Amino acid sequence: MISIKLILWLQLSLLPFSSAFLSPLNTAFVSPADSSRFQTTTPHSPTTSLNLASSSDEATNSFAGYSNVGFLILAGGTGSRMKANMPKQFLTLKSAPVLHYSLHLFLEKLPSYCKEHGLSPPSQVVLVMDPKYQPEYQPIVDKYEGRLAFANPGKERQGSVENGLNKLVELAGPSCEFVAVHDSARPLVTIAEIEAVVSDAQSVGAAVLGVPCKATIKESDDGVLVQRTIPRARLWEVHTPQVVKVEALLRGFEKVEKEGLEVTDDVSIIEALGEPVKLTKGEYTNLKITTPEDMDVAGAILSDRGEEEIKLV
Repeated sequence: MISIKLILWLQLSLLPFSSAFLSPLNTAFVSPADSSRFQTTTPHSPTTSLNLASSSDEATNSFAGYSNVGFLILAGGTGSRMKANMPKQFLTLKSAPVLHYSLHLFLEKLPSYCKEHGLSPPSQVVLVMDPKYQPEYQPIVDKYEGRLAFANPGKERQGSVENGLNKLVELAGPSCEFVAVHDSARPLVTIAEIEAVVSDAQSVGAAVLGVPCKATIKESDDGVLVQRTIPRARLWEVHTPQVVKVEALLRGFEKVEKEGLEVTDDVSIIEALGEPVKLTKGEYTNLKITTPEDMDVAGAILSDRGEEEIKLV
């Protein structure tokens, strides 16, 4: 039975909206009002077969796996809004730290799923983590030697992604054509979502998981008076993984540094290049752990799914 806490969350839409954005008219991000240019891909429900990555037969038939995809897990944040004595990715969520759900997914569940369905598994996983926490996770890196490696975080997200990407390229070489960047504070992403967004990126060049924004968004210049209400039909809240062609992301880093551009996520760099980004419709349950209340909601979702106990070492 679904918990009361989970039902309330779904009804009241308590997901954070810090990633909500208004899609500019000259970008390739799509909205329900502009579906003639691009179509969003919807992952299948967890209760249906995960064999189908896309709502289109063409995408489903062409998807062969993850042999040209490297995964980057960002775990270098401080989590100041959690008001805890450690970063949020290390807080215990039911049976394991938040970070372990992403590690377990990319190192155990996804490879097993690929083996069962005749797909190639991910080529490499890089964990971006503060050096002071790396000794604690060294046994896990040793267990998955050749498949998992550390990279140090940068001062900002962009620096962390760049450091992780450089390590990924160093280890995987030219066989790694795409990088899937995932925030370790999102422990609830599903295999269906991952397959859908990777398939879309392989077709378009870049893709990002997202969901239509439920809340009414007001714009204000001074934080006191409302300037206008932004049409909700064109608003999407973006999640991770965000999957991008390695070559394009490297070019984007050069452009951002040269022109001093401010970017808030990985696909924003591709937007800055003027190249298309596909919106892959994800699940509202792929929430980001940001506040103590999010831990309760995530725990309720895991209980409802009947998730197994996670042990990496």
